Amino acid sequence: MQTSTRLETVERTQRPWGWYETVSEVAGYKIKRIQVTPGQQISLQKHARRAEHWVVVQGLARVTLGEQVFDLPVGGHCDIALGQVHRLANQTTEPVEIVEVQFGSYLGEDDIVRLQDDYGRP
Repeated sequence: MQTSTRLETVERTQRPWGWYETVSEVAGYKIKRIQVTPGQQISLQKHARRAEHWVVVQGLARVTLGEQVFDLPVGGHCDIALGQVHRLANQTTEPVEIVEVQFGSYLGEDDIVRLQDDYGRP
């Protein structure tokens, strides 16, 4: 039986597009809250060692999955396969927040291959 890491104090990590908080992490999966501020977006990216599942909990999210681009309202969700190109964007005037569940053998922040980034990050 796995025991989860209960985070008494959740640390918010600021990014140029908004912020994220790691809510829980155990071997094999991690749960995050991610907020994208109005008019911003994360990098167009993919991961070599993890898949993700996104659930929108606030706002209207613009999602890119491969060649598809679509909007997800509150309660909408999508799966991001291992290695699939994806992006989360906020084209509204209100914050967008999702819950992200990561699954994989490695869940470090350095497992991001950025294909395009508005903020000049490698």
